[in-house]
Amino acid sequence: MAKRKIQDEQEVIRWFQEGRTYQWMIDEYKRKYEIETVASMWGNFRRRRGLDRRITRNDDLIPWEVKEVHRWKYPVAMLRVEARLRDGRDLTDNERDRLKSWKETLTEQNAVVHYDPDTEEGFFYIPRREGDDDLIHRPARKTTSRPNADKR
Repeated sequence: MAKRKIQDEQEVIRWFQEGRTYQWMIDEYKRKYEIETVASMWGNFRRRRGLDRRITRNDDLIPWEVKEVHRWKYPVAMLRVEARLRDGRDLTDNERDRLKSWKETLTEQNAVVHYDPDTEEGFFYIPRREGDDDLIHRPARKTTSRPNADKR
């Protein structure tokens, strides 16, 4: 039987609760136990133990398959923060302040977020139209291709 890599499950659970990144766990296991690990091992541990994901997937707020070049643009970053808020997750004071300001600007400009993957900018603010009932202008169909691993 293969030797288990996880040396102390309670320690690892605590790391998840503290919000440690997979890369931090990989580095810490190498330093502390001289054991090589990979990110997927930590993700599988999290899922098997029923621990909460650290990210929130919300394909109602981000219904597009976002190109890598656009993944860190401000509008999509704010949509991710809003997704965490709607999921009941804790936000930092900075995230809460930035989100509040961003949403106020959208309201003042009567605008919504639109995504066009075939442009350099990717994300745009466009005037709110009839049927725009949230922070985004919904595409005719969702194109997100990232399945939620917890729902398999």
